[in-house]
Amino acid sequence: MRPSGKGALESLYFEYPIFTPTPAPEIEGGPHPHKVVIVGAGPIGLTAALTLARYGIASVVLERKETFNDGSRAICIARPSMHILERIGAVEPFLAKALGWRFGRSYYRGREIYRLQMPHTDDDKYLPMYNLQQQYIEQYLYDAVRRQPLIDVRWQSEVTSVTSGAANATVTVASPHGTYDLTADWLLAADGARSAVRSHLGLRLRGENYEGRYVIADVRMAHEFPTERRAFFEPACNPGGTLLIHKQPDDLWRLDYQLRDDESDDDAIKEDNLRRRLQAILDEIGHRGPWELEWWSIYAANTLCLDDYRHGRVFFIGDSAHIVPIFGVRGLNNGLADAHNIGWKLGRVLSGEAGTSLLDSYTPERRGATLDVFANATKSTRFMTPPTRGWQLARDAALSLAIEHDFTRELANPRQMQPYTYSASPITLFPARDAEFAGGPVSGSMAPNFHVGDGTYLLDGASDGFTALYFSDAGAAAAQLELFARLRAIDRRFIAIDIVRQTPSRASSAVVVDADGRLARLYGAAAGTLYLLRPDLHIAGRWKFLQPDEIERALSACAGRDDTGDVAASARAVTSTPPESESAIETIYQALANATDRAGEENEALFLGKLAIALGHHLTDPQTFERCVEMALRDLPKA
Repeated sequence: MRPSGKGALESLYFEYPIFTPTPAPEIEGGPHPHKVVIVGAGPIGLTAALTLARYGIASVVLERKETFNDGSRAICIARPSMHILERIGAVEPFLAKALGWRFGRSYYRGREIYRLQMPHTDDDKYLPMYNLQQQYIEQYLYDAVRRQPLIDVRWQSEVTSVTSGAANATVTVASPHGTYDLTADWLLAADGARSAVRSHLGLRLRGENYEGRYVIADVRMAHEFPTERRAFFEPACNPGGTLLIHKQPDDLWRLDYQLRDDESDDDAIKEDNLRRRLQAILDEIGHRGPWELEWWSIYAANTLCLDDYRHGRVFFIGDSAHIVPIFGVRGLNNGLADAHNIGWKLGRVLSGEAGTSLLDSYTPERRGATLDVFANATKSTRFMTPPTRGWQLARDAALSLAIEHDFTRELANPRQMQPYTYSASPITLFPARDAEFAGGPVSGSMAPNFHVGDGTYLLDGASDGFTALYFSDAGAAAAQLELFARLRAIDRRFIAIDIVRQTPSRASSAVVVDADGRLARLYGAAAGTLYLLRPDLHIAGRWKFLQPDEIERALSACAGRDDTGDVAASARAVTSTPPESESAIETIYQALANATDRAGEENEALFLGKLAIALGHHLTDPQTFERCVEMALRDLPKA
C-alpha cells in the first residue's frame, strides 16, 4: 500500500475516502460547549459515539488523519463484540462481509499438534470469531455514524493541548481552517497507543515489554484453505520462530512471522527482504499461484496499561488506556468493550437516568478486564515468543511431546478473548446469591443467549436500560408486577421478560415460552428466579427466588443512586484479583521454565539430569520412568 499521486492511499481492494473538514463553528468566535468530545475516529471512538447516541447524547469526534487507518491491522471480531455492534445498530454490514470461524490448527515442524474448536451452539446468535480488515470495520462504523445526527466527526483535526478541570475538559484543536478551543463536560481519549491526550496530561502506561518482534503482512492470493487460525511453530520457512496465518475477505491473507534476534527492524521491512520471506512461507503452505503484497508493518508484544482509566473529566478507552499482545485477538475486542462500557454509563448519566457515581465503576471494571487479559495474553505470548532460554526449552519440549501425546497440547491453545466477569465490580452488590444456584451464569458474567425460534433470540428483546428475566410457570403475578413497577420508576427503560412454560392467557410483559424447560436449565432457574441484566448484557445480579428489596437496591446501584461503599477499595479489589487456577500441565510447564532459568545455562544439563533422577525416584516405579524416558527421546532433532 503506497500513497497515490493525489495523496490518497492506493489499495488492491479498498478505496480510501478523503475527508475534507468544514470550518468548525468555534472558529467563528464564542464558546460552544459540548456534552462529550471524543479524540480518535477509529473503531473505539466511533463505537463510543454510537453508544452515547443511543441515549440521546451528542458528541464531537476529532480525528487528526484525513481517512481511515491503512492496512488490515485488527482483523478478529469476537462474538461479544458482535453483540455490541448489534446494540449500536451497526452489525448488518459486518455479517454480510466478515468471514466467521470457530476452528484453528497448530503445527510443530510441519506436523499438526493441536486442533482449536471454540465453543458454539445453536443458541449462539453469532459465531465465536469473525475476520474483517480494519478499514471495513471503520467504514461500517462511520456509515452508521453518518446516519446519526447527534455525532459530529471532524477530520484533519489534531489535538495540541488538553486540560482537565473540576467541571469540564478543554482541548485545543489544530485544523486546516484554523486553531480553536473545544470545551466539553467529558472527554473520551480513543486516540490509540501513542495517545496525544495521554501525553498532554503527562500520564504513562506501565507494565512489561516483550522482546519478540513480528512482521505482519497482507497478501492477496487465491488460496483455498478454509477460514481457520493457523499457527506454525518452528516452520522450515522461519526456523526458530513462529508464524500465524488468517484468511480475510477479498482474497486477503494475514501473515505474521517472528523475527530472529539478529534481524533488525529496518532490514526486515525492506520490500525485497519481505518478499523473499513471504515467498518462502507461501511455498511451505503449498501455494503455487501468483500473489500480491498489499500492506506490511512490524510490532512487538507488550502488556501495558494506565493505573487509572479516568483522569478528572477524561476517560481513556482502547489502546490509549492499555496495550495488549495480539495473541488471542484481545486488543480490538477489549477496546470495544471499553467504549460500550463507558458509553452506556456516561449516556445514562448525561440523560439524567443515572447519578454520576455510576462512572466510578468504569476503571474497576475495565482495568480489571485488562489485567485478566494480561494474565491470559502473557501465557500466550510466552508460548509464542519465549522470553528466556528456560521458557524456550520448556516450550520446545512441550511441542515435541505434543506430536504424539495429548497432555501437552493444551499449552498451544491461544486462549481466545472471552468477556470479562464483573463479579467484583462495585455495582455487583449481591454475588453471594450465586451460592443458591447449582448452575447457570454467575453475577457479573455476560448472559448466555438462547434461540427462541424462527431466527429470534432471547437477548434480542433486551433493553438499552436494564432487563429482568423472570422465570415463572404462567406469567408475572401481582407481586411481581408491583416489583417491576418499582424498578421502572428507577429506570424508565426497564423491561421485564417473562419466561414461562406455556403462553399465558394475559401477557403483561414480553413473554418467552420455554416449553421443554431448556432455557431454565441453561440459567439454573426455578419458578420465581430473576436475573437482572445490564445494558451491556452482563448480569447485575440473580436471585433463585424473589428478593424485592435486594433487587431494587441492585438496580439503584447500577443507576448510581445507591451508596455502594468505598469505590476506591472496590477498585483495588478488582485490580488485584488473582488469575484463574492453572491446569496441572500449565503449572509443570511454568515451573520447569522458571527453574531452568534459575539454574543458568552453564548448569542446565546438570539441573535437568538431577530433576529427572529426583522425579524417577519419587515415582517409585522404574517401568513408568523408563517409559517416560522413551517418550522424551522420540522426535528429537537430528544432530
